[in-house]
Amino acid sequence: MTAMYAMHHALRRELEHIARVTVRIDDDPRRILRTAIGWQLFTRSVRIHHRAEDDMLWPALRRQLADRPDDLVPLEAMEAEHAAIDQVIATVDELLADPEADQVRLGDLADSLVTGLRGHLGHEEDAVIPLIRRALTARQWAAFDQIHARRVGADAPRLLPWLLENADPQTTARVLATLPEAARTAYDTQWQPAHAALDRWCSRA
Repeated sequence: MTAMYAMHHALRRELEHIARVTVRIDDDPRRILRTAIGWQLFTRSVRIHHRAEDDMLWPALRRQLADRPDDLVPLEAMEAEHAAIDQVIATVDELLADPEADQVRLGDLADSLVTGLRGHLGHEEDAVIPLIRRALTARQWAAFDQIHARRVGADAPRLLPWLLENADPQTTARVLATLPEAARTAYDTQWQPAHAALDRWCSRA
């Protein structure tokens, strides 16, 4: 489950940036988020990840756990948490599109996003990943991985180096090993250098 944990690590990393951006006093947090590549990459990744889980992973688990209703309860919680997080993100995007938006409200929404997504990731790791390990076959997990990768699609040159930023060498090697050789070469020579050059959260003067 290397890619799953890599995604969780990346989302937690970006939440730290969001928390810092929305309390900055040397610039307008609304302007930063509105223009930040980091916000675009974060929201795109969250939506792909959540929808792949909702469309493929949870239904597969429900089929495997149909005779164990108590184990289905966490899956209902996962879907509810996804919906709540996605709604907060949508509300932030609406606020960023409004030039008269309240900066204080943005801070409150950012707090809700950081708290909600951190809690969700921990909940998933504690309550659902053990179910995945116990109930799903390697083939079913591979099918989810493939759907997730397919939905990333043309965004791979942007999202893959984002995913692996600050990942340990073993995680990076395992994730890249799933790619065709041409994609691995592109990652090393083009995608990762381009990502490293980005000022994702407008931190440079």
